[in-house]
Amino acid sequence: MKRIIGVVVAGVIAFSGVYALAASLSVSSNSLGAGVATVASCQASAVTVTYPAADIIYQAAVPGPGYVVEGATVTGVLAACNSANAQVTLYGTGGTALASSPVTSTGTTGSFTVAFPSPYAAASAVLSVAVVIGG
Repeated sequence: MKRIIGVVVAGVIAFSGVYALAASLSVSSNSLGAGVATVASCQASAVTVTYPAADIIYQAAVPGPGYVVEGATVTGVLAACNSANAQVTLYGTGGTALASSPVTSTGTTGSFTVAFPSPYAAASAVLSVAVVIGG
């Protein structure tokens, strides 16, 4: 139930165009998206979402031909969020969810990676990203 509420909260934030609550979300990429917001009671500071080169691949099949996003890395996770559940969602035009990672653990190192399920989101369609971290 907490996961559903977290996803709904992230969706409301994405749809309403609110780009800051208690913290902002930094996005490190030249071609992918803007930040939405960090939604976590344990995370008061910004996290950073990056798309390592290995996670941006060329795909000839649908949605290609073009580059798609297979995964992302989230860094800057505070120790207070260690081992919390987390999910990353990529959004496109009109707040449409393009890809959402399975719920994963934040781990204990201050960063974690996610893999998006196939079919992958076209990199050119990604306009924003939301990270939900919670109990």
